[in-house]
Order: sequence, then structure tokens, then C-alpha cells
Amino acid sequence: MLRLSKRSVSTLLRSGDRSFRVGAATSISRSSPSTTDVKRGDIESRWYSSLTNGNCRKSESLAHLNMKTNRFTGNRYESTAAASDSSSQGPPPPVEKYEYQAEVSRLMDLIVNSLYSNKEVFLRELISNASDALDKLRYLSVTNPDLSKDVADLDIRIYADKENGVITLTDSGIGMTREELVDCLGTIAQSGTAKFFKAIKDNKDAGGDNNLIGQFGVGFYSAFLVAERVTVSTKSPKSDKQYVWESEADSSSYTIKEETDPQLLIPRGTRITLHLKPEEKGYADPERVQKLVKNYSQFVSFPIYTWQEKGYTKEVEVEDDTAESKKDDQDDQTETKKKTKKVVERYWDWELTNETQPIWLRNSKEVTTEEYNEFYRKTFNEYLDPLASSHFTTEGEVEFRSILYVPPISPTGKDDLVNQKTKNIRLYVKRVFISDDFDGELFPRYLSFIKGVVDSHDLPLNVSREILQESRIVRIMKKRLVKKAFDMILGISLSENREDYEKFWDNFGKHLKLGCIEDRENHKRIAPLLRFFSSQSENDMISLDEYVENMKAEQKAIYYIASDSITSAKNAPFLEKLLEKELEVLYLVEPIDEVAIQSLKSYKDKDFIDISKEDLDLGDKNEEKEAAAKKEFGQTCDWIKKRLGDKVASVQISSRLSSSPCVLVSGKFGWSANMERLMKQQSSGDTTSLEFMKGRRVFEINPDHSIIKNINAAYKSNPNDEDAMKAIDLMYDAALVSSGFTPENPAELGGKIYEMMGVALSGKWSSPEEVQPQQHVPNSHNAELLEAEVVEPVEVDGKK
Repeated sequence: MLRLSKRSVSTLLRSGDRSFRVGAATSISRSSPSTTDVKRGDIESRWYSSLTNGNCRKSESLAHLNMKTNRFTGNRYESTAAASDSSSQGPPPPVEKYEYQAEVSRLMDLIVNSLYSNKEVFLRELISNASDALDKLRYLSVTNPDLSKDVADLDIRIYADKENGVITLTDSGIGMTREELVDCLGTIAQSGTAKFFKAIKDNKDAGGDNNLIGQFGVGFYSAFLVAERVTVSTKSPKSDKQYVWESEADSSSYTIKEETDPQLLIPRGTRITLHLKPEEKGYADPERVQKLVKNYSQFVSFPIYTWQEKGYTKEVEVEDDTAESKKDDQDDQTETKKKTKKVVERYWDWELTNETQPIWLRNSKEVTTEEYNEFYRKTFNEYLDPLASSHFTTEGEVEFRSILYVPPISPTGKDDLVNQKTKNIRLYVKRVFISDDFDGELFPRYLSFIKGVVDSHDLPLNVSREILQESRIVRIMKKRLVKKAFDMILGISLSENREDYEKFWDNFGKHLKLGCIEDRENHKRIAPLLRFFSSQSENDMISLDEYVENMKAEQKAIYYIASDSITSAKNAPFLEKLLEKELEVLYLVEPIDEVAIQSLKSYKDKDFIDISKEDLDLGDKNEEKEAAAKKEFGQTCDWIKKRLGDKVASVQISSRLSSSPCVLVSGKFGWSANMERLMKQQSSGDTTSLEFMKGRRVFEINPDHSIIKNINAAYKSNPNDEDAMKAIDLMYDAALVSSGFTPENPAELGGKIYEMMGVALSGKWSSPEEVQPQQHVPNSHNAELLEAEVVEPVEVDGKK
């Protein structure tokens, strides 16, 4: 067996295409190959196969592969058998080409029943096709005016026959010839609009028309969503004849014939007749057709007329009663007035349905505020004017036009923050409505209150034009829409009319706070829009910018306290020293406030500091005073910690108190009292999991307070005194409540308070006689002794 060394292989790979020969070439001429030759041929074949990833057939010789020179061994072998194999091979077998086959009925079923989730879009698709036909005619008429001479008006008319379940849609567009009928309607996924658009793009002199809507070539077949039979009668100005195309929903074929009925002839255009399925005849209601047109095709550039019932009021004469008409002879001579009544006369006529114009296509400088407000009210069925609007056009990598509005009130309520799906953004592609049901594709949840329209020519849609596919274009579009929304809100906040932003904040302030939590990328845009009450502004909210402007020169942080109300926040013991130093403190009184501020972390290089947490630094530390206090009260702190046990992590001397004896602060990385309270409310009664999330509690004492001095004296005199122990327990419970925590046993706390009240109030306002019956008398014998000790006063020399 022949082996190839690693060195030989590396030499071979470095040689490239160079041919080299080692040793003398030996020529062997035999009629039949020997066993050795066969083995060598197998080895050569395997070697070559290893270099070609196994793509070498054993039957092929090295001669066929142009490998006569053996580069592995440096020898050259010539075999008559190899030559015979090489000569016997003929041309390669021919490659046969096949086309995909499709079961037409099954394909039609997939197109009709799988592409569209909503049946009512059939009318949108047919109107879009009619609009394209009108656009083609208008474009071609520029160079060939004779095409539009038969009918001057370019419009779309929809007639609904409710009784018979028939809808007829007629346009005066370009129409189709017989060949175009076969090409466009007879070929599935063949878009005539796409072919036309490609043709005008290829013509450099003609330019392009971006108003064409069709893309996929399947929109027409959406008619079978509701129709069991569809008839298309069309007349092209290129042909003298009118043709009729007809097919049924479950059929895999169609028919084409020439129209011979004079009453059914049309001068130009296309008439589509839908014979609705029995269960879908509700779509033939004229009012429903009008509603669908206004929803999906309101902004199509051509007028759309629907056949509607109308009425007008007129007066008609009323015949008098025969009994009342009898009059005297004198009355007969006088002329009586005729009695009339008002009735409504009904009639049918064409009504323009798409009256509202797409003002986003106009220049923003040409549109007045009244027009923006009117468009807002009509499009979103509102009765109040918006707080602000933004009309802009984005060009470059992504091109679209949009108008955004800030509504005056929240339609879903001020506290509804989880309704991510809204119908506030209406997406249009070439003025045709696509969808208003989004799940965060265009706006994040916290900006879901923004209303507006977005119109683009090249959004990545699926075939049904119902789903906005995730792509880089959509992400860029979302980013720009969010930026414009923030610019619009910032404009309201900077307005001279302060009430406008107060109105906005009252309705949508919580949405922006939610944005602090969910959207870290836009913190710099959200933070200037936030508003809070503070210790220096309890009636009017202030911005973070105003807080920073009011900061003391030595102040390095933004202080805040979270509570359930302004009253509880301003009376909290944590504020005592800060109020003395005139340091402003933000009041976070909404449940979402604390989490929002913690998500921001800082604003303009100023960290947010919770004053209810441990290690509060106000920048006024006095090391000598702290050392003296620690020396005086250090052992007392240890004594209090031993009494409280696991209730607190430690007992420290406070630097934040001035009038309160003590306070209970949270650990630096734990929940605050406010957050602990909120979490208990969210736990639905099950508080077992909250034990793991509670932060460490630190008991801080005020060494300057008289109560703490008395406690310190009690420790030095008698550390085991029961009254001192009870005082420590009561002091802890009082700090627990005043610091915002919830006592675990309120009844026990109440009992301690009543006991202390009894001791403090004993005999303060009552006379000894009134107090006497309240004393505890063990037995009757003691009572007699007490009675015997009573001495009546005697009078001596006029004195008692």
C-alpha cells in the first residue's frame, strides 16, 4: 500500500499548477493491465477524490480528469485500459428542464382564503385597481389625447343592490383588450400595474408615476372572498370591441366573450359585477359600502361615488275630516285655508364619498391650523381640537409623509397604561388605508396616545397589504416618528400658555413616566418633560430644569422622597434637616414615580438621591461632633440593637433629624417604605415572596433629643429596667409608622400607646376622690384598714 508523507502533501499543495516529475518515466505497454496497475488506479482515484471532497466517480479514469502526470509519486503511467475507458466515453447526458405545475383551484383557494384575514378588504383592492386604471389613462393621455375623448370624467362608481346581493363597481379608466384580459386576469400573480410601472421606468424620457398602487397581482382575486361569481366587462380605447370575463369561486377556469347587448355597452373603462355568496349579502348594503369606502379608500386621488338613498322635505296638502268640514251657510261664504304637513320625499342618487382631501400631501406652509384641526376631527371622529400637531416629510433612506396629533384628553382613561394596541395611527400606502392595528411597530407603548396618519410609497408589506413586516426600514421610520412626537410635546411644554401642558400632563404624564422605565434610549428626551411637586412648590408642579436652576451652590444631587400623598411626604421626619438647610426635595406621590426616577438615575450629571435611604450625605459632616456623639451614645446604640433584635440591621446616630427622636430608614439597595407598601398591594394577599425582597432597616436616633438623652441615662443607670425596654419598643413602633412602614401588629401597637397614655394621664385632671375607686383593692380587710386610717380634722383656736 502506498503512503504519502505530510511533507510530500505540503509540497504538492504549494506547487499549484506547476507540473514536475521525479525519477525516470517508465512506459508499460500491455494488452491487459496487471493487478498492480489496477491497485494503483484505485489509489490514484481515491487520492483525487480526497482533494475534490469525494466528487470523483470510480468509473472515471485519471486520463479523463487530465491527470496523466502523477503528482503524488512523481511517476507517469500510461495504460491502454485507461485510454480505452477515455475513448469509450461519449458526450454528457442531456439536462432536462421542467416547469413548476400548480393545481389552479387549490392555488386560488390559498390566495382567496389565506392571504386576507379580513373579508371587507375586497372593496379596497378593487378600488385600488380602478384607481390604477384611471392613473394609467391619465398618464397615457398626455401623449395620446384621443384615449380620453369618449369619456371626460375620471371617476369610480359603486352600485349596491341589497335585495339581489350584487355589487357593481365601474371606472372610466384605461380598460383592457382581449389579450390583456387573458394576461392580467387569466394569469395569477401577474400584475398589470407592475408591468406598466416597469415599462415607464425603462423609458427614461417618460419618467415614473409613483401613484400606482398595485404590486402583487392578486388583489383582484380578493373579490372571491365574498362573491360566488365575478363578471368583468371592459372596453379599451385600443379596441373597438367590449369583452366580458367571467369566473366562479370554485372553478379553475374562466370564460371570455364579446359583449353584444347594446344596453350593457360602456364607452370606456371596466365594470366589475360581484354576485355575492348568500352568507355575504350584507356587504351589498349601500350604507356599509359607503362606510368601507370611507375607511379604506377615503384618500384615493379620484372621486368615488356610491349609490345612496337621499331625501328632501316638502309640504303636502292634508284632506279635512268630513265631520269637521261641515259649516254653516255663513261659513261657506268665507274662504278657508288649506291644511298642509311636512313629509320626506325619498329618492336614489350618486353621492361623493371621499370628500376629505389628504392634506399631508400638501406643503405644510399652505395648510392652516383650522384645516389641521378639521382633518383631525373628521379622521378620528373627535369633537375637540388637538393640543398640537406636526406635519412633516421625511426623505432620504426612508421616504414618508405624516401628520401627528396630541389629543386633548385620554380616550381610554388616565390610568390605562397597558393598552398597547390602539387604533390611533392610520397607515396608508399611496393614499390607500392599510391598517390601524399595531402592536408597537410604529410607536412604543408609552406613546400610544399619539394620533396621526403615515403615508409611504415603499413600505415592506405582505401580499395582503395588511401586515407591516419587521425590517430595517420600519425601525428607522419608528425612530423618526418618535423623535417628531417628542418635539411636538416639547413645543407644548415651552408654550406661553402654561395651562396647555398642565392639561397634557394631567392626561398623559403617566405615559411619559412609563417611558422612563421602558425606553432608555430616549431618557434625554423624556426627562425635560417630567413634572413633580416639591417642598418649595406644593401647589404647582416643576420641571427638572427648574429644580436644577434652584439648587444651592454646594448641592450636588437631586433629592426626592416617595410617598402616597403630598401631606405625608412633607411631614415625614426625613425632611427635617433638608428643610432647615432650604434644600428642595421632590415629592413622588404617584405609584410609578419612584421606579421612573430610579430608571433615570441622573439628570444633567446630578444623581437622584432618596432621602429615606441610609448613608444620606448633605455635605455638612462634622467629624469631631460625630466622634463625640458616637463615644457618648455608642453603647446605647448597641443596647437598643440588642433589644430590637432582627427587626433592624443596625442602630446608628442620625444626621438628618432635628425635631424627631428617631427614624427608620431603608437600606441603600433595598425597597423604600413606599415601594414596600406598593408591593404588598400588588401581592394579592400573599406576602411570603416579599420577605426576600425587603431591604435592611436601619434605626437612626437623634442624640440632641430629650427622649434619646433619657434612654441613654436609663442604659447607664439600669440597662435591665422594664420601663426603659418598653420605651425602646414604643419608640421603634412610632418610628415605624412615621417613616411610612406598616406595623405588623397594629393591635399590639395600640395597646402600648394606651398603656403609656394611662400612665401619663393618671390623676392629671381628676381629683383624688375620683381616682380612688379606680385603685386596685386586693381584699376587704385592706379596705377596712384604709377606712380606719381616715382622721377627721379638728378645730383648735379657730384653726384646723
